[in-house]
Amino acid sequence: MDFFKNAPVDSKNGQNHGSTVAPFITRLSIMLLFLLGASFIGYSFKVLNLQETNIAIVYLLAVLLTARYTGGYFFGFCVSLFAAFFFNFLFMEPYYTFSVNTPSYIITFIIMAITALITSTLTTHAKQNALKAREREAEAKTLYSLTNRLTDAADIHEIAGIAASTVCDMLNCNVGCVCYNEFGKPEQTFTRQFSPMNPAQEEEVGQKSFFDWLISGRDSTLGVIRIPMEAAKTMTPTQSRMLQGLIENTALAMDRFHAAEQRRRSNEAIVQERYRGNLLQAISHDLRTPLTGIMGTAEMLLTMTEKDDNRYDYIKEIYGDADWLHSLVENILSLTRLQEGKLVLHKEEEAAEEVIGAAVRHISHLHPEHEIWVTAPDELLLVPMDAKLIRQVLINLLDNAIKHSKPEQEIKVSLKKEKSENFALFSVCDHGEGIDTSDISNIFQMFYTSTSRRNDVKLGVGLGLTICEAIVKAHGGTITAKNRDNGPGAEFIFTLPLKENLYESE
Repeated sequence: MDFFKNAPVDSKNGQNHGSTVAPFITRLSIMLLFLLGASFIGYSFKVLNLQETNIAIVYLLAVLLTARYTGGYFFGFCVSLFAAFFFNFLFMEPYYTFSVNTPSYIITFIIMAITALITSTLTTHAKQNALKAREREAEAKTLYSLTNRLTDAADIHEIAGIAASTVCDMLNCNVGCVCYNEFGKPEQTFTRQFSPMNPAQEEEVGQKSFFDWLISGRDSTLGVIRIPMEAAKTMTPTQSRMLQGLIENTALAMDRFHAAEQRRRSNEAIVQERYRGNLLQAISHDLRTPLTGIMGTAEMLLTMTEKDDNRYDYIKEIYGDADWLHSLVENILSLTRLQEGKLVLHKEEEAAEEVIGAAVRHISHLHPEHEIWVTAPDELLLVPMDAKLIRQVLINLLDNAIKHSKPEQEIKVSLKKEKSENFALFSVCDHGEGIDTSDISNIFQMFYTSTSRRNDVKLGVGLGLTICEAIVKAHGGTITAKNRDNGPGAEFIFTLPLKENLYESE
């Protein structure tokens, strides 16, 4: 963005607050007035027979006053020369000529000219320093007032209103401030501030002839200060510097507000997540006890009922649904422990084949109609793991495979050692309908369930695979899902490192 610098404008019209320089004619008149006044006083001293040095001091006073009430070095230099020549022309013999008969008068003339020039320069320099000091003081007061007002702002739109009002007072023009939303897009409405000294109240800040100054935050654009083109072109360097400071303070205030809002939302999310976890834990604990009783009773009734009895299928269905609910409750409890960091791994070197066998036996007991094939290396493969948690991973994967497979379709679990990468590779694959392409990237997300499953598949809540991923990653491994390369069906592969610090717990 560009800041435009133009010729100074009279401060009374509000366009240039830093300049007190009078027009050229006025300053020339001031200089001549002081010179004529000094000449009149000099004639009075001459009539009183006072020495020429007194008259020279009067001219030095005229030089000092001229430098005080006119701006810049030009008039100070000119009045110094004119004062010396006036003194020579009017009060040094021969009178009314620029020639000098007495050599001492030449020295007096030169000293007076040098003294007048130095006096004018020092006075002008002191005046300019005082003017800059007043400008800096006004700038500091404006920024301090703005900072105090921004600190008390309640929302982002109030911050925009304060910024627009401050710029409006500084430039005496109509100012707008457009806020950007959290996606970096400008909002449909913006804050508008009209100058009370500007009679053109109907002027629209949103017109095409305006300049925008961005309010940039740490990571994105927070808003825009919108100023009419005419006001932007007549800005002085002081106003440009003040506008930059105003924009920086506004950006800091907006950044603080956004950060505070983000912290508030994060705290609310943490509290809600804590309440949700506590509620899930309470419900899960309350459900687990009756479900265990239902499963035990149903299993006992199954052993007491003949398979050809019509009640056998009903009892078996009760047992299956209770087991499904019990598995869901266990997954919810495991998920809450993982999220709260309460799940501690107890790693020991376990025989991977035995962990797979325990998981297969558990699933086969629940679903005897499905046949599960296991492939493992001949040598014993010891893997550092928490056997209980990895068994749960395998049970979840096998249960997922059974849900998407018919009894006659093959389910296979394989284990092998990848020597090049030094990890154990577990694979669970089925010959079901496979994974829809749109589901592969989201399948491990919490509460995600596929919309392209068969009608006879029992619906879940999308926690099993999420828990599998969390457990495997806690062991330092990886888990992936894909469709089989050599036929229909899905394949889930997870790896566990073979070298691990047995005393490390996460």
